[in-house]
Amino acid sequence: MHTPADFQAFRIHNDAGGYRGGIETMNTAALSEGEVLVKVAYSSVNYKDALAGTGKGKILRKYPLNGGVDAAGVVVASTDPSFKEGDQVLCTGSGLSETRDGGYGQYIRLPSQWTVGLPKGLSLRESMIMGTAAFTAALAVLRMQENHQKPSMGPIAVTGASGGVGMLAIDIFSRAGYDVHAISGKSDHFDFLRSLGAVECIDRHQLAFSGKPMDTARFGGALDNVGGAMLAGLLPLIVPYGNVAVCGNAGGIAFESTVMPFIIRGASVLGIASAGTPRDQRDQVWQHLASDWKPRHLDRIATREVTLEQLPDVFGRMLDGGSFGRTLVRVGAD
Repeated sequence: MHTPADFQAFRIHNDAGGYRGGIETMNTAALSEGEVLVKVAYSSVNYKDALAGTGKGKILRKYPLNGGVDAAGVVVASTDPSFKEGDQVLCTGSGLSETRDGGYGQYIRLPSQWTVGLPKGLSLRESMIMGTAAFTAALAVLRMQENHQKPSMGPIAVTGASGGVGMLAIDIFSRAGYDVHAISGKSDHFDFLRSLGAVECIDRHQLAFSGKPMDTARFGGALDNVGGAMLAGLLPLIVPYGNVAVCGNAGGIAFESTVMPFIIRGASVLGIASAGTPRDQRDQVWQHLASDWKPRHLDRIATREVTLEQLPDVFGRMLDGGSFGRTLVRVGAD
């Protein structure tokens, strides 16, 4: 039986005192309900975390909550026999920092149905360099392959390639056997993107879309982090029966298109909603990430490692467009 303990957490409030987030002391007895109590070793910073931590986006559905949509650590107590003390586990999405306490605390309590045993071939640290970002990219590979995407169909365009999801997507799609064409507005990062496996880098500022309902096919498929005009421009460039996996909206939530890419070339748009991924797919994705799709360049993609106390600075930089690569959060790891 675990004895309730005090610990530090980055906790977010929205009440009469206003919207605020910061380090505070709380007790494990006050954590969200769940069968598995975990001592957190690492978390990570995603754009969604920056929005939640600053109040710039409506992410949390209840208050107060600990931030952090990712968590990895060691089980200290469990009422579910599937997990025992000392097990290494992880969790991404699944309501963390949305409807329940997230990974920005030295402890987290998780429902067993969303607790994933750390797959063989991964360390806790590696799992959080990847986190939701790699999970999203790998889920896109899985869904595209389920819809018959093959490397022989042509290169995969990755938009927003300089972001965390984009960088990991380059590595993961390359590992899965695809040529990757990275699209980014940050041309000074092109050499770095090539080092991750991009075969070609395309400056989005110089990517001229014709505006035609159909154009010469250029990409076998795409992972789009941007949405808006980028997504509209990509669809006419996809080969017959290619897939565009949509996972972000950095360029806007609305896009204007026609039915032509769908009824003439049979293109498909696949939605990638990583936070609510069913458990069977979740396990499948993490097994891939621990083996045949494991990114080769994790230590290079992890460009920064911070503590809970440094999170506000990280959030501000990310929302200002100044972040690069993945930020790992060292919560309780030695």
